Amino acid sequence: MKFTINNNLRLLTGSLLLAGAVCCSSGSDEPGPNPGPEPEPVSGDVRAYVTSANGNRLFAEEGLSYSKVSMSPYRVELDPATTYQTIDGFGPAMTGATCYNLLKMSQADRTAILKKCFDPETGAGFSFIRVHIGGSDFSMDEYTCCDREGIEFFAIPAVEKDGIFPVLKEILEINPEIKIMGSPWSCPKWMKGTVADPSKPYDSWTSGRLNPAYYDDYAEYFVQWVSEMEENGFPIYAITMQNEPLNHGNSMSLYMPWQDQLAFVKKLGPAFQKAGIKTKILCYDHNYNYDNVAGQQSYPLNIYADGEASQWVDGSAWHNYGGSVTELDNILAAAPDKSIYFTEASIGTWNYNFESCVIDDFESIFLGTLSRMGRGVLLWNLMLDDKGAPNRPGGCTTCYGAIEISSSDYKTLKYNSHYYDLAQCAKVIRPGAVRIGTSGYTAPGLTYLAFANPDGSKAFVALNRNSSEQTVAVYESADRSFKYTIPAKSIASFRWGAAAEN
Repeated sequence: MKFTINNNLRLLTGSLLLAGAVCCSSGSDEPGPNPGPEPEPVSGDVRAYVTSANGNRLFAEEGLSYSKVSMSPYRVELDPATTYQTIDGFGPAMTGATCYNLLKMSQADRTAILKKCFDPETGAGFSFIRVHIGGSDFSMDEYTCCDREGIEFFAIPAVEKDGIFPVLKEILEINPEIKIMGSPWSCPKWMKGTVADPSKPYDSWTSGRLNPAYYDDYAEYFVQWVSEMEENGFPIYAITMQNEPLNHGNSMSLYMPWQDQLAFVKKLGPAFQKAGIKTKILCYDHNYNYDNVAGQQSYPLNIYADGEASQWVDGSAWHNYGGSVTELDNILAAAPDKSIYFTEASIGTWNYNFESCVIDDFESIFLGTLSRMGRGVLLWNLMLDDKGAPNRPGGCTTCYGAIEISSSDYKTLKYNSHYYDLAQCAKVIRPGAVRIGTSGYTAPGLTYLAFANPDGSKAFVALNRNSSEQTVAVYESADRSFKYTIPAKSIASFRWGAAAEN
């Protein structure tokens, strides 16, 4: 399939191109401002949502009317005949820690925040979530689903059935179309060997390598996990074979170089096929710079180069704790038929400043990925408390959630930049949307993309990172066009046409 880069890529600024391990500027560790009281319903032909870095507007909704006035020189024309990738959705990780905090809330308060996040009509409409397969650095313990040796002992443990399943069920009741992606932090310890010699037993949650003697058992582990999740009412859209496979640290991890994933997927793919499982298999799930590990550059391409392995792999997953989003250009050029997902980014004491993070992350993670054929964006914890907890020793103890909850009352909430970044996309770009072409007005510091939703509505997302306001005129047709002045350092998202009022 021939791939052509959208002209909008030329609008990406230098800060996007250089985005790396520090995704936003260092600064105050204070969370972002609260959204304030719920606004009154608005009316109009177009729904607009605006978040400004200064906090004056936070996912603020406006109603606009179609405009008949001259749109020169700010006119951006939509080109629905030019189509790119289909979008699966946007959302956070529903970790054990997130669910713990949610379950500490009253039922009424929990339902309210989950509707605020996941309801596509009254809320932000988050449409994609990530869960850990077994434990993680934000689970309530270190564990897998088969800690007794022998795959016949597989069972999702009570810590998840009691501490995660109730929240997932409530989310699916709010939005039954939610897509779920699963990622393991470690295989069972009895399947591990040392990094130098995988056949030599390695009794640790951290690091180690999958023993080839257990490839078949580990493939069955994934089969059973997907099957049991679906038996409990949680359809699994996709899995990655290993979270951060080049990470030797964290509270739980498994070193899984591309050579191991290539060999393992030759077992996993047929196992899924034999079990009738349609869940997508994604490779990699780590940083743009491959953590500078020798021999691991272009990790996904090495797997795609093997025809037997490639047939089972839908695409690749990416984090931004190192390197630049421009690495995706290299992946696309070599494998335009493979999907791309962004699956993890975090904010925390090391990088957080609301003003810079809300703008920089939207540019690099959202527009940067979507403009490079990304099908979805997943960020890290939906909710942590005011101490960044619960967390695991050896994992991240300085992370913030997209939402912060007070540990003194489990009621008071603060909304961080990642909440607003997700909301600005999820509200207007619905699952199944197709990115479409644009042409016309460009300006330094202005970046935008357009989408056609399955219900016939259109979406337009724009970033003005300038210190002054920026006018843009969106032209679909003579009868469906509008003009808007985006405030300084702000994100603006628009939806119009069929069902745009939702």
